[in-house]
Amino acid sequence: MLTSDLNALLDQQALQRQDSECRYITDRVNWEQYETLLARNGDSLAYRVTYLDGVLEIISPSRRHEIRKTRIGDLLEIYFLEADIDYFPFGSTTLRQEEKRGGTEPDEAYCIGTDKEFPDLAIEVVVTSGGLNKLEVYRRLNVKEVWFWQNERFSLYYLREESPVQFVQTCGYGQISRSEILPDLDIDLLAEYVRYPNSLAAVKEFRQRLISG
Repeated sequence: MLTSDLNALLDQQALQRQDSECRYITDRVNWEQYETLLARNGDSLAYRVTYLDGVLEIISPSRRHEIRKTRIGDLLEIYFLEADIDYFPFGSTTLRQEEKRGGTEPDEAYCIGTDKEFPDLAIEVVVTSGGLNKLEVYRRLNVKEVWFWQNERFSLYYLREESPVQFVQTCGYGQISRSEILPDLDIDLLAEYVRYPNSLAAVKEFRQRLISG
């Protein structure tokens, strides 16, 4: 490993120790209060807000969180370009349905092939565990596939049941090893370059790997 890459990794490890996220959770919040908070927050990216059955969670993302979120988005857009896949990015757009009593703001989200009201794929970067059950929120919003980036790896889930019976513990989602939304994407290769210490080198080398097959 090059000295610069080693230094980058050491800097990253130091950042992980210092760069923590802040989470605030409160209950007995009605939908009108949730909507008021969203309106007050506007287009600010300083917070991620999730609502589920009267419980409100507000997270102030860490720098490490935003680095990973941005890297994943950059790499996926390269993949869409090289694979000639029509995609519609949502970014961190607020997704919500009052009748389902749920709403959230994913780190990244996409419709694949055609644009829709809700994305086919949502991605969550998890730095600190705990908080509201995001899979339950996404089930209510009928998001077909959810990826979690946690502990430097991806965990993928695909919606199998709209009313959980077999997959109760995972809110109707079954864990998968390969994306069903993007079946030709090598998830291990993607993860390798999400972990890569240098951003420019990561996107350039990832693109070259895709081109070379």
